[in-house]
Amino acid sequence: MGLFRRRKKDAGPVCSAVVVAAGGSTRMGFDKVLAEVGGRPVIVRCLQSFQQAPSVTEVVVVTREDLVPAIARLCQDFGLTKVTKVIRGGESRTHSARLGTLECSRNAPLIAIHDGARPFVSIQVIEDAIAQAAVNGAAAPAVPVKDTVKAARDGLVERTLDRSELYAVQTPQVFDGDLIRAALQKALDDGATLTDDCAAVERLGMKVVLIPGDERNIKLTTPTDLLIGEVLSEEVPAL
Repeated sequence: MGLFRRRKKDAGPVCSAVVVAAGGSTRMGFDKVLAEVGGRPVIVRCLQSFQQAPSVTEVVVVTREDLVPAIARLCQDFGLTKVTKVIRGGESRTHSARLGTLECSRNAPLIAIHDGARPFVSIQVIEDAIAQAAVNGAAAPAVPVKDTVKAARDGLVERTLDRSELYAVQTPQVFDGDLIRAALQKALDDGATLTDDCAAVERLGMKVVLIPGDERNIKLTTPTDLLIGEVLSEEVPAL
């Protein structure tokens, strides 16, 4: 059940956003979305970018049940008025994303899905992904892979992959609303294990357009990432 009153409808949202923050933070050892970087909680920094993005008019946060009250309170304390609901997540990331999309306004032609552990996403990346998805139906930011990547089995290298064809995909990943709802449901029905939401629409044979990402749009996964985040917080001030 939503904790916030939905904003009064006018022309309807251009894009709804689902911020998924339902992971167990096992590699971090503590709740990373509540950890502070540059004096503000990770989830707050993340949501502030969507608060300021002109094309986003509502945000649904999906998190663990035990974090719902804390995140709802932070949204109120920091004036994150675009957050309409903070809901409990599902049994997997795909399930959590699907639950979030079901809470988005049906007036929204597009849905952006973002990792709550990426606090340095820029408004520019959000807007560029939305603009491209409005034309092509699915878009995601990505940066070229800089390291040499090898495929290996049992500790033995089998081949070296062509780095010129490899990209590290970021979020938000933006989709036609009906498309992503159907794609996520199909993935759940099939028991597919996905690491991002683009994979759900790729399974349906749909093409995803990549747009230039931002090297600063990192995902905070380990304690070392938090140290990097502290440095980035000086370069990317809170909005």
